[in-house]
Amino acid sequence: MRLAIWITLLVGLISSANIQAQDKTQTLVKKGLERLEDNQAAQKAVDKQQEQIESLEEAYQDELYLIDGLNMYNAMLQRQLDDQASQISQLDTSINNATQIERQIMPLLVRMIDALDTFVAVDVPFLLNEREERVAGLRELLSKAEYTTSEKTRRVFEAYQIENEYGYTIESYKGRVTLADEQFAVDFLRIGRIGLMYRDLAGERVGFWNNQTKQWQPLTENQYKRHILKGLKIAKEEISPELITLPLFATIEERP
Repeated sequence: MRLAIWITLLVGLISSANIQAQDKTQTLVKKGLERLEDNQAAQKAVDKQQEQIESLEEAYQDELYLIDGLNMYNAMLQRQLDDQASQISQLDTSINNATQIERQIMPLLVRMIDALDTFVAVDVPFLLNEREERVAGLRELLSKAEYTTSEKTRRVFEAYQIENEYGYTIESYKGRVTLADEQFAVDFLRIGRIGLMYRDLAGERVGFWNNQTKQWQPLTENQYKRHILKGLKIAKEEISPELITLPLFATIEERP
């Protein structure tokens, strides 16, 4: 009887111990789970902080790249500013020099126009009105303030170039000749500056400008009529260029 009681008591003690052990185990498991959750929360916080740190590092690197780009851009702008400052200095020097040169160019242009005027007056009188008007236009041009010195210089040199081209070109144009108090319409034939001839519109009268006598001189030889007509056709590009006979007078120097 006593043995059974002891066995019952022992079983009860064992059961109580098992219950207590289970409670402790559950408590430990619960605390372990809670600690695990805390660790997981802490790890998430750490991961979030790591992500923030990496994001800040990327932003920092981007800022560094931006700063490097701005430094390069500023350096380039500085070089441009230095170059512009150098150009401005050169322009200032050029302007000062141009002012001095302009003071010398204007008197030169006046002398060139005077020389051109004299040359036209003593030259063979072809296109005389046109050439005289060109010289008069140049004189008027010099007095106008709205034109720059470079434009005035260009126009004067252009006039000289035109006069120069007259020396190696051939042309035909219409005009009038006054001969023995008689004026009649003609076709002029200019061959460079070596010959200026005319032929009346009827084809009956021909002649040339005698630069020694400064007068128009009639020609009666039929060969001249034929050659002047041929020269007019060549000038008008009606026929191909060929040799023609022209009246020329050489200046003979008198010996002392």
